[in-house]
Parts: sequence; C-alpha cells; structure tokens
Amino acid sequence: MEHAFGSYLKQQRELQGYSINQLADAAGISNSQISRIENGVRGVPKPATIRKLADALSVPYAEMMKQAGYMEEMNTTTDARVTPEWATYKDRRDFKKMLEDEDDLMFDGIPLDDEDKKRIKDVLTGLFWEAKQMNKRKKTTDPDENK
Repeated sequence: MEHAFGSYLKQQRELQGYSINQLADAAGISNSQISRIENGVRGVPKPATIRKLADALSVPYAEMMKQAGYMEEMNTTTDARVTPEWATYKDRRDFKKMLEDEDDLMFDGIPLDDEDKKRIKDVLTGLFWEAKQMNKRKKTTDPDENK
C-alpha cells in the first residue's frame, strides 16, 4: 500500500506541475519526506500530513485518504452515496438528517461555505460508515474473549 500511495502522490504532484521542492513549500513539509513517500521508502503518512498534501495539491482530502488506505472506497451514483447493505433504514435516515440539517456549520466561529461543507460531508460519510462497520464487527466477536 505504501508504494501505491507514493505513486499516487507523485502522479498528483506531476499533474499540478510541481517539483518536489515546490510541493514541500506549498504543504509545509520537507522535500525529503515527500521523496521518501513517493519512492516507497517511508510508509503512508499520517492523516494530518495527508491533509497538508491534499490542500497543497487541491485534491479532495477524502480521495487522498482512500488512496492511503485510511478509508474504504465508497460507491457513488450520480450524486448520491450508496450506503452499506447492513445499514438499517433508521441508520440511513438519521445520518442523512444529520448531514443535511440546514443550520449554519461553523468552524472556529467562521461559517463554512458550500465547498467546505461538501468536503466535510464526504469525509464524514466515509468515516461514519467505517466506524459503524467496526462497531458491528465488535458486537459479533466472541463474548468470552473479554473474560
């Protein structure tokens, strides 16, 4: 997975026309770290580093997190997300209501624009379903394990 992410990062950097040094400056991380990631010498970076790289490359954070293996690929149709088959109607209804609530979303006292809201929604959607799946797995494990 590390080398696959490194190849992906290099491809994204080259698509933007950035040298390693230019990406390092834009992301605020060292050029040697970027080189090690791209060459598969260093493992997949932490989410905070991926955030810096995604912002510097103007790549959606959720997409970069998927490429890094932090999030499972979510199936998409034209504009709607397909929920996991194990999700109940109540799960889907409650999650949809939470994400589509029309109240102003704010971060650090600053209202978020529609693009920021979409990015947050994409990341939260992936993380939410991943967490729900992990909780379901924990409930199905052997109850005698904890004794």
